Amino acid sequence: MTTARRTPPDRRRRLAMALAAVVALNLPLGTVYAFSVFVRPLEAALAARRAELSFVFGLSIVAFTAGMNLAPALYRLARLWLLVAGCGAVSALGMALAAGAASVAQLALGYGVLFGLGGGAAYVLLLQGVNLMLGGGRRQGLVNGFIVSLFPAGAMIGAPLFGWALGAWGLRATLGALAATLAAAGLLAALLAAAAGMTVTAPPAPAGGGAAAGQAAGGGRIFRRLWAVFFLAAAAGLTVLGQAAAMVEAYGGSKALALFAATAITGGIAAARIGGGWFADRFSAPRVMAGAHALALAGDALLLAFPGPAAAVAALAMIGMGYGLVSGSTAAAVAVYWGAAQYGRIAGRIYIAWCAAAVTLPVVAGRLFDLTGGYAGAIAIAAAGNGLGLALASRLPRRGSAGPLAGGSA
Repeated sequence: MTTARRTPPDRRRRLAMALAAVVALNLPLGTVYAFSVFVRPLEAALAARRAELSFVFGLSIVAFTAGMNLAPALYRLARLWLLVAGCGAVSALGMALAAGAASVAQLALGYGVLFGLGGGAAYVLLLQGVNLMLGGGRRQGLVNGFIVSLFPAGAMIGAPLFGWALGAWGLRATLGALAATLAAAGLLAALLAAAAGMTVTAPPAPAGGGAAAGQAAGGGRIFRRLWAVFFLAAAAGLTVLGQAAAMVEAYGGSKALALFAATAITGGIAAARIGGGWFADRFSAPRVMAGAHALALAGDALLLAFPGPAAAVAALAMIGMGYGLVSGSTAAAVAVYWGAAQYGRIAGRIYIAWCAAAVTLPVVAGRLFDLTGGYAGAIAIAAAGNGLGLALASRLPRRGSAGPLAGGSA
């Protein structure tokens, strides 16, 4: 016998299963942030240059973003769990192709395109489903911060496992094991999503003329500023995530210190993303973003003033955590400004900034390393970006001051 209304305990149970589905798939997808661990083995196996591998990493982020923005077009094609299963299979296939790649071009197709495309679509499908279940609750910032924390958390878990597996099994077997993990994770996430009764509803096309419609369509002052603030933080943060191990070694650190740094920094970013969402529930998201850029800027200045292995670990952690705080508070800001029904579509457009960041400073940093053997130039560029991000974040409206965008919040 069914009831017309679900009881609160049942709603909590379904939400817990929905979050478990997100965790199951996003943790292995988040190993994209541990790409720096594969840099030296790939250079040796494929005779690749650092800039070429930076391009592959950037391409994976481009594909993730494309998948995120394609996901809303899938809403009406099948049930959510079937869509998640299919996207997970595409991602696993891409990693399997990467495991057998004999050239940079094949690596780019598997790791860069297919892995990213399937992963990005699955991410937004699950994100939209969870936000519809939350329905604009008081802890929406915290939950969204938790969700975006799973990518660096996956890298934190993956980096030491990959370091061990590369030594014990070699490059190709390690990538093959990751492909198998992605396939199993996609199936598990699909089953959990079905058990939770997760659904996605295609956002209605915005009516012309309203302020909210203008913002939802991707225009408007708030969207542009939020996009820029996120882009500037992500440019510096993705450089750290993609090349942390290599950067620590370039500043004189040992391989052990480099692996520790890659693990610890991704863990700090994961915690900062949760913190960014939690703080945004209690303070205004712009204040969190401004403070985050200030923290990253201090890290830039530290490394420029005192180059060395210890300073590199501390400074890269500060830059990464600044990015994490911006990421978590941005996820919260989308919910406040646009609401749950539009969350997946607007989040996908905001994450175009993540894509643009991945193909700018990380690639430039790899090229500057090839030319100079160091990362000082890239850190100087990051410092300028964090300074600009601090200024722009300070000019974003506080909670409830965005007019119709605030979804009726006071």
